[in-house]
Amino acid sequence: MNYGNNIINKETVISKAKKIDINKIIENNTKQAPKEEIETREVVLEYLTKYKTNPELPKGTMQVIQEGREGLQQISIKKIYENGQVVSEQQIGAKVTKASIDKIIEIGGAKYSNNYKIKVGEIVYSTAERTSIMSEPDINSTKLSTIPKNTQLKVLELNDDWYKILSSSSTGWVKKENTTYINPNAKYEESSSGQKSKSEILQSLDFNMALNKPSGLSLEQFKKVLTDSRDVNGVFADNAEYFYYVEKQYNINGIFIAAIGIHESAWGTSAIARNKLNLFGYGAYDSNPYNGAYSFSNISESIDLMARVLTKYYLNPAGTPIYNNEKADAAYYYGPTVSGVNTKYATDKNWANCVYKYMKYLYEKV
Repeated sequence: MNYGNNIINKETVISKAKKIDINKIIENNTKQAPKEEIETREVVLEYLTKYKTNPELPKGTMQVIQEGREGLQQISIKKIYENGQVVSEQQIGAKVTKASIDKIIEIGGAKYSNNYKIKVGEIVYSTAERTSIMSEPDINSTKLSTIPKNTQLKVLELNDDWYKILSSSSTGWVKKENTTYINPNAKYEESSSGQKSKSEILQSLDFNMALNKPSGLSLEQFKKVLTDSRDVNGVFADNAEYFYYVEKQYNINGIFIAAIGIHESAWGTSAIARNKLNLFGYGAYDSNPYNGAYSFSNISESIDLMARVLTKYYLNPAGTPIYNNEKADAAYYYGPTVSGVNTKYATDKNWANCVYKYMKYLYEKV
């Protein structure tokens, strides 16, 4: 028998079954279904800063009349996991557990300016309704006494953000920002603003410039560079002075803050800027930016809060003394430059280039 021929002549039958991909089956069977989790976090509730114009103060001058205090809040975050990895986060609720207290600052509204610097032996006056005299130039030191507004104080010593003073009842330390050289019962005349020239200002302009330093522009120069035809609603022109005041309070580059606002809000025309008075999209989540973004009662609040957040978390190494006798947290510090801030501030890797482009544009308008 020729078994070979029998095999060749037999009809060949081909199976119609699909080829099985065992690896695909294993992968599909081991995939985990999407999982939701609600996480509660306690976070700092930043205070807001309210600015009030005082027509008796020289322009460019500010004085604190009420200290700000941070609060605490519990926020609820919904996390969605796939295969054990977080694929989205969204804030779904918030509950205040300790209320914050607004900081209130009076700013100069007179037609004249004065940049006088206090010297030892001179007289200053308290500006807050209740100013604390401390045993040391430290907010955590012992409180010696409390004095009312407009109390006359003699300056005995200068120490960064503090004066050692002599009052009629006590000797100790007060914060500079809670005092003024302006006698509340006297009138003053215009003096030189002492502003830097354009060439002096442009010397510091560089992509890698340190942003935890003021730009050095005067109040008039901020108003000049932020008056622009692209600002169709006058948002930046109307609020130029607040970029100047955050420089004075937080040792930060106010032009950098303005450039972020211009970029994030498209010169104040975005829905978040128009409806929520939030130039920076502060609080927005990528998944739901409009609903997540904070609402403010005016533009100056968003400018001030943005400056404080960048100073505290992004622009200074941990432990650096900053405003209100606090120290930098530095949770997102990768250097005091625009690219350093970009590392954690924005998911867009080109964000730094866009912001610096606006900084350069504004600097060159001085």
